[in-house]
Amino acid sequence: MLEGVTGEDVTQERVLPLVVRIERSAPPERTDALEAAALAVLALLGDPRAADGGEWAEAVRGWERRRIRKVVRRARGAEWRRVLDLPGTTVAHGTAEVRVHPPVPLDDWPRDLSRLQVSGTDLADSAEPGPPGEGGAVLWINPHLRMSAGKAMAQAGHAAQFAWWGADGGVREEWRERGFALAVRTADPASWDALAAGDLPVVRDAGFTEIEPGSCTVVADAPWLRPGGSRPVAAAERRISR
Repeated sequence: MLEGVTGEDVTQERVLPLVVRIERSAPPERTDALEAAALAVLALLGDPRAADGGEWAEAVRGWERRRIRKVVRRARGAEWRRVLDLPGTTVAHGTAEVRVHPPVPLDDWPRDLSRLQVSGTDLADSAEPGPPGEGGAVLWINPHLRMSAGKAMAQAGHAAQFAWWGADGGVREEWRERGFALAVRTADPASWDALAAGDLPVVRDAGFTEIEPGSCTVVADAPWLRPGGSRPVAAAERRISR
Protein backbone atom coordinates (compact mmCIF):
# COMPACT_ATOMS: atom_id res chain seq x y z
CA MET A 1 0.00 0.00 0.00
CA LEU A 2 1.46 3.32 -1.07
CA GLU A 3 -1.25 5.86 -0.55
CA GLY A 4 -3.24 7.19 2.42
CA VAL A 5 -3.57 5.73 5.90
CA THR A 6 -6.60 5.72 8.11
CA GLY A 7 -7.63 4.67 11.60
CA GLU A 8 -5.12 2.58 13.49
CA ASP A 9 -2.80 2.49 10.45
CA VAL A 10 -1.61 5.95 11.57
CA THR A 11 0.12 4.38 14.56
CA GLN A 12 1.95 1.80 12.42
CA GLU A 13 5.61 2.49 11.84
CA ARG A 14 6.38 3.59 8.31
CA VAL A 15 9.51 3.87 6.23
CA LEU A 16 10.39 6.08 3.28
CA PRO A 17 11.59 4.04 0.28
CA LEU A 18 14.39 5.49 -1.84
CA VAL A 19 15.55 3.61 -4.94
CA VAL A 20 18.84 4.45 -6.64
CA ARG A 21 19.40 3.40 -10.23
CA ILE A 22 22.67 1.47 -10.55
CA GLU A 23 23.26 0.06 -14.01
CA ARG A 24 26.23 -2.31 -14.30
CA SER A 25 27.77 -0.33 -17.13
CA ALA A 26 27.25 3.14 -15.66
CA PRO A 27 27.00 3.36 -11.86
CA PRO A 28 26.55 6.87 -10.48
CA GLU A 29 29.20 8.85 -8.65
CA ARG A 30 28.89 8.46 -4.88
CA THR A 31 28.47 12.18 -4.12
CA ASP A 32 25.89 12.55 -6.90
CA ALA A 33 23.91 9.67 -5.38
CA LEU A 34 24.05 11.15 -1.87
CA GLU A 35 22.93 14.55 -3.11
CA ALA A 36 20.21 13.01 -5.28
CA ALA A 37 18.84 11.16 -2.24
CA ALA A 38 18.72 14.40 -0.24
CA LEU A 39 17.02 16.19 -3.13
CA ALA A 40 14.52 13.35 -3.54
CA VAL A 41 13.47 13.66 0.12
CA LEU A 42 12.96 17.39 -0.33
CA ALA A 43 11.04 16.81 -3.56
CA LEU A 44 8.63 14.53 -1.71
CA LEU A 45 8.22 16.89 1.26
CA GLY A 46 7.50 19.78 -1.09
CA ASP A 47 5.20 17.81 -3.40
CA PRO A 48 1.57 19.04 -3.45
CA ARG A 49 0.49 15.41 -2.99
CA ALA A 50 2.22 15.44 0.43
CA ALA A 51 0.54 18.69 1.52
CA ASP A 52 -2.60 18.77 3.65
CA GLY A 53 -5.43 17.31 1.62
CA GLY A 54 -3.09 15.63 -0.86
CA GLU A 55 -3.23 11.92 -1.66
CA TRP A 56 0.04 11.25 0.22
CA ALA A 57 -0.62 13.58 3.15
CA GLU A 58 -1.80 11.02 5.70
CA ALA A 59 1.05 8.63 4.89
CA VAL A 60 3.63 11.40 5.20
CA ARG A 61 2.15 12.83 8.43
CA GLY A 62 1.98 9.37 9.99
CA TRP A 63 5.60 8.72 9.06
CA GLU A 64 6.80 12.09 10.40
CA ARG A 65 5.10 11.49 13.75
CA ARG A 66 7.38 8.51 14.37
CA ARG A 67 10.98 7.75 13.42
CA ILE A 68 11.68 9.16 9.97
CA ARG A 69 13.19 5.88 8.78
CA LYS A 70 14.48 5.69 5.23
CA VAL A 71 15.61 2.60 3.35
CA VAL A 72 17.66 2.78 0.16
CA ARG A 73 17.38 -0.02 -2.38
CA ARG A 74 19.00 -0.38 -5.78
CA ALA A 75 17.52 -1.21 -9.16
CA ARG A 76 18.57 -1.55 -12.77
CA GLY A 77 17.02 -2.43 -16.11
CA ALA A 78 13.53 -3.90 -15.85
CA GLU A 79 13.56 -3.46 -12.06
CA TRP A 80 14.00 0.28 -12.48
CA ARG A 81 11.25 0.46 -15.10
CA ARG A 82 8.83 -1.29 -12.74
CA VAL A 83 9.73 1.17 -9.98
CA LEU A 84 8.80 4.05 -12.27
CA ASP A 85 5.25 2.66 -12.52
CA LEU A 86 4.71 3.04 -8.76
CA PRO A 87 3.54 6.31 -7.17
CA GLY A 88 6.51 8.55 -6.46
CA THR A 89 8.84 11.10 -7.96
CA THR A 90 12.26 10.82 -9.60
CA VAL A 91 15.22 13.14 -9.14
CA ALA A 92 18.05 13.18 -11.67
CA HIS A 93 21.21 14.84 -10.38
CA GLY A 94 24.55 14.65 -12.16
CA THR A 95 25.19 10.98 -12.86
CA ALA A 96 22.55 9.76 -10.39
CA GLU A 97 18.83 8.97 -10.53
CA VAL A 98 16.88 8.38 -7.33
CA ARG A 99 13.19 7.68 -7.01
CA VAL A 100 11.36 8.39 -3.77
CA HIS A 101 7.99 6.85 -2.90
CA PRO A 102 5.42 7.85 -0.29
CA PRO A 103 6.07 6.19 3.10
CA VAL A 104 4.96 2.57 3.37
CA PRO A 105 4.25 0.37 6.41
CA LEU A 106 7.46 -1.21 7.66
CA ASP A 107 6.07 -4.72 7.16
CA ASP A 108 3.97 -4.14 4.04
CA TRP A 109 6.11 -2.99 1.11
CA PRO A 110 4.82 -3.15 -2.46
CA ARG A 111 6.21 -6.27 -4.13
CA ASP A 112 8.22 -4.40 -6.78
CA LEU A 113 10.01 -2.51 -4.01
CA SER A 114 10.39 -5.27 -1.43
CA ARG A 115 12.24 -7.55 -3.84
CA LEU A 116 14.95 -5.00 -4.60
CA GLN A 117 18.39 -5.44 -3.05
CA VAL A 118 19.45 -3.31 -0.08
CA SER A 119 23.01 -4.53 0.47
CA GLY A 120 25.86 -3.95 -1.92
CA THR A 121 25.09 -0.31 -2.64
CA ASP A 122 28.75 0.73 -2.78
CA LEU A 123 29.75 3.62 -4.99
CA ALA A 124 32.86 5.74 -5.43
CA ASP A 125 33.75 9.19 -6.73
CA SER A 126 36.10 9.36 -9.70
CA ALA A 127 37.42 12.71 -8.44
CA GLU A 128 37.30 14.71 -5.21
CA PRO A 129 34.11 16.83 -5.08
CA GLY A 130 34.70 20.57 -5.29
CA PRO A 131 33.78 23.08 -2.60
CA PRO A 132 30.06 23.54 -1.87
CA GLY A 133 28.27 26.51 -3.37
CA GLU A 134 27.24 29.59 -1.43
CA GLY A 135 23.85 30.11 0.18
CA GLY A 136 22.49 26.58 0.05
CA ALA A 137 22.53 23.76 2.56
CA VAL A 138 25.65 21.72 3.24
CA LEU A 139 25.19 18.26 4.72
CA TRP A 140 28.43 17.34 6.50
CA ILE A 141 29.20 13.62 6.73
CA ASN A 142 31.06 12.27 9.75
CA PRO A 143 34.63 11.56 8.52
CA HIS A 144 35.20 8.94 11.23
CA LEU A 145 32.44 6.53 10.17
CA ARG A 146 32.49 3.95 7.39
CA MET A 147 29.11 3.81 5.68
CA SER A 148 28.00 2.14 2.48
CA ALA A 149 26.63 4.48 -0.16
CA GLY A 150 23.10 3.29 0.62
CA LYS A 151 23.49 4.01 4.32
CA ALA A 152 25.03 7.42 3.65
CA MET A 153 22.22 8.26 1.22
CA ALA A 154 19.62 7.61 3.92
CA GLN A 155 21.57 9.73 6.41
CA ALA A 156 21.89 12.59 3.90
CA GLY A 157 18.12 12.34 3.40
CA HIS A 158 17.58 12.72 7.15
CA ALA A 159 19.79 15.82 7.24
CA ALA A 160 17.97 17.37 4.30
CA GLN A 161 14.69 16.79 6.12
CA PHE A 162 16.06 18.55 9.21
CA ALA A 163 17.02 21.52 7.03
CA TRP A 164 13.47 21.54 5.63
CA TRP A 165 11.93 21.40 9.09
CA GLY A 166 14.19 24.24 10.23
CA ALA A 167 13.02 26.60 7.47
CA ASP A 168 9.93 28.77 7.59
CA GLY A 169 7.57 29.04 4.62
CA GLY A 170 9.39 31.93 2.97
CA VAL A 171 12.77 30.25 3.26
CA ARG A 172 11.37 27.00 1.91
CA GLU A 173 9.90 28.75 -1.11
CA GLU A 174 13.15 30.60 -1.83
CA TRP A 175 15.11 27.37 -1.43
CA ARG A 176 12.70 25.58 -3.77
CA GLU A 177 13.13 28.32 -6.38
CA ARG A 178 16.88 27.66 -6.25
CA GLY A 179 16.31 23.97 -6.93
CA PHE A 180 16.93 23.10 -3.26
CA ALA A 181 20.57 24.08 -3.60
CA LEU A 182 22.63 21.74 -1.44
CA ALA A 183 25.88 19.83 -1.26
CA VAL A 184 26.92 16.68 0.59
CA ARG A 185 30.54 16.72 1.72
CA THR A 186 32.68 14.80 4.18
CA ALA A 187 33.70 17.10 7.01
CA ASP A 188 37.33 17.81 7.82
CA PRO A 189 38.33 15.48 10.69
CA ALA A 190 39.91 18.35 12.61
CA SER A 191 36.69 20.36 12.66
CA TRP A 192 34.13 17.56 12.99
CA ASP A 193 33.83 17.50 16.80
CA ALA A 194 33.13 21.23 17.00
CA LEU A 195 30.68 21.00 14.11
CA ALA A 196 28.75 18.15 15.72
CA ALA A 197 28.74 19.81 19.15
CA GLY A 198 27.36 23.12 17.86
CA ASP A 199 23.79 24.34 17.49
CA LEU A 200 23.13 22.87 14.04
CA PRO A 201 20.73 19.93 13.53
CA VAL A 202 22.51 16.60 14.02
CA VAL A 203 21.45 13.20 12.69
CA ARG A 204 21.99 10.46 15.27
CA ASP A 205 21.52 6.99 13.89
CA ALA A 206 19.11 4.52 15.50
CA GLY A 207 21.60 1.70 14.95
CA PHE A 208 19.45 -0.61 12.82
CA THR A 209 22.28 -1.24 10.33
CA GLU A 210 26.03 -0.80 9.93
CA ILE A 211 26.85 1.58 12.78
CA GLU A 212 26.38 1.86 16.54
CA PRO A 213 23.14 3.35 17.93
CA GLY A 214 23.50 7.04 18.71
CA SER A 215 26.31 7.59 16.22
CA CYS A 216 26.34 11.12 14.84
CA THR A 217 26.29 10.68 11.06
CA VAL A 218 25.52 14.05 9.45
CA VAL A 219 25.26 17.69 10.46
CA ALA A 220 22.89 19.92 8.47
CA ASP A 221 24.23 23.41 7.87
CA ALA A 222 22.45 26.28 6.09
CA PRO A 223 22.20 30.05 6.58
CA TRP A 224 18.72 29.68 8.12
CA LEU A 225 19.91 27.02 10.57
CA ARG A 226 22.69 29.09 12.12
CA PRO A 227 22.19 31.31 15.18
CA GLY A 228 20.63 34.55 14.01
CA GLY A 229 19.39 32.96 10.79
CA SER A 230 15.83 33.00 9.52
CA ARG A 231 14.71 29.65 10.93
CA PRO A 232 11.83 29.52 13.43
CA VAL A 233 12.84 29.62 17.11
CA ALA A 234 11.48 26.11 17.78
CA ALA A 235 13.68 24.69 15.04
CA ALA A 236 16.66 26.64 16.26
CA GLU A 237 16.43 24.96 19.66
CA ARG A 238 15.85 21.43 18.41
CA ARG A 239 18.43 18.64 18.14
CA ILE A 240 16.76 15.66 16.57
CA SER A 241 17.82 12.02 16.69
CA ARG A 242 16.64 9.34 14.27
